Amino acid sequence: MTDLHPIRRALLSVSDKTGLIELATALSNRGVELLSTGGSAKAMRDAGLAVKDVSEVTGFPEMMDGRVKTLHPKVHGGLLALRDNDDHVAAMDEHGIGAIDLLVVNLYPFEATVAAGGDYETCIENIDIGGPAMIRAASKNHGFVNVVVDVEDYDALLAELDANDGQTTFAFRQKLAQTAYARTAAYDAAVSNWMAKALEEKAPRRRAFAGEIKQTLRYGENSHQEATFYTDGSGRAGVATATQLQGKELSYNNINDTDAAFELVAEFDPAVSPAVAIIKHANPCGVAVGATLVEAYQKAFDCDRTSAFGGIVALNQPLDAETATKIVEIFTEVVIAPGASEEAKEIFAAKKNLRLLLTDGLPNVREPITAYKQVAGGVLVQDKDVGYVSKEDLKVVTKVAPSDAQLDDLLFAWKVAKHVKSNAIVYVKGGATVGVGAGQMSRLDSANVAAAKAQRMADELGMSESPAKGSAVASDAFFPFADGLLEAAAAGGTCVIQPGGSMRDEEVIKAADEAGLAMVFTGMRHFRH
Repeated sequence: MTDLHPIRRALLSVSDKTGLIELATALSNRGVELLSTGGSAKAMRDAGLAVKDVSEVTGFPEMMDGRVKTLHPKVHGGLLALRDNDDHVAAMDEHGIGAIDLLVVNLYPFEATVAAGGDYETCIENIDIGGPAMIRAASKNHGFVNVVVDVEDYDALLAELDANDGQTTFAFRQKLAQTAYARTAAYDAAVSNWMAKALEEKAPRRRAFAGEIKQTLRYGENSHQEATFYTDGSGRAGVATATQLQGKELSYNNINDTDAAFELVAEFDPAVSPAVAIIKHANPCGVAVGATLVEAYQKAFDCDRTSAFGGIVALNQPLDAETATKIVEIFTEVVIAPGASEEAKEIFAAKKNLRLLLTDGLPNVREPITAYKQVAGGVLVQDKDVGYVSKEDLKVVTKVAPSDAQLDDLLFAWKVAKHVKSNAIVYVKGGATVGVGAGQMSRLDSANVAAAKAQRMADELGMSESPAKGSAVASDAFFPFADGLLEAAAAGGTCVIQPGGSMRDEEVIKAADEAGLAMVFTGMRHFRH
């Protein structure tokens, strides 16, 4: 096998016609014979190009509504034959099989059909058979055959031909083959995962994972780690689908924190009230609702001004000028919102390093999706935590019942606790966090941390007492002992929301009654490891 091989004959059969005519014209001008099928052939003929139908090559017409057209030895033989194998060459001569040096195929839009809500039969009809078969054949024979599956690679192919007098190098064909195999793998993953979902199969024997590169990152969590950002094709509103209007390239940690911030702020309905979440190291340092967006931002910022420096800000409503003016008063890494006014964009434009991401909406935090976590030698798969409780779901377990205002703060705190690393304790007053304890090894420690942060908030704002006084307290899991609960009460908490379910629930309820606390059980926990 030699390194350089010319392209004399090409088969072009594409679902996405973007760039097809330009590519086919460039190939034709280089003397390449063009083969094609169906709509691709028609498009090229309409552009005045000479094209031979695959059915003319195989001697069989397209049949069964186009399901059978390229599944033929004269196609696959032309793709798979080893040009330096005498037996293969003899077989080609004997059976009239012409070599195919270039295959250009992009597949039926299965993923797009699913995303558009196609019914079962429509999705089935959009599963490509001939395309993947040809791609795999051409990729296997990359010693001689070029295979292009992405429109983005058309220019690279033509540049390669220009650089090598109508030929391609082995290294170039290798790269095309790897891209092609990744495409068929992703395609099959999309089909198999869709079918598992359609069958309501929670734990299929084999599970496929796939993604498409969005960004090669400078490094990962630390500078010695390589990292890449891939999209999953779901179209979920968020950092993966956002448009970045300005600022430096996102880092690995930026992406992780921005995702955490936007998923949290989406818990709050923008039709009810503006909401802001400020995130640092994937944990909220301040979350609030307000009458206006700027009020919500100020309340969230006041919760932990120290941690907010260099943080991520997520909004549940479009960014306005007044809020933008407040945000740029301190260093902020990223702001993500479902939109922004022109005035707000102009204000941000003066801060060249501030990244502004705009989305088409908020993620649906009730939508059941799959979450993955890699461990040594395997992958953990679970449903994303979309758990939700309303006032009607709460069970009052103490002698004192919470007031309506307390219930509002309890449910607010519960939403925030869902997005705090466990063990999580959250103090809330007046629709804003005033203390967050995250990621401690004991619930008592988390209650202490949250109380300390509330006191620091008082010191920073010149308050006469800790804002934890009179607050609502959320615990992401049950109190195994009364000590954590009593610590929250000592900090000033007056009402508590927790899952319940501990073998010492009665002990904890008794302690709450003795402290004069109102407490409700949700029957649901929100561990976040």
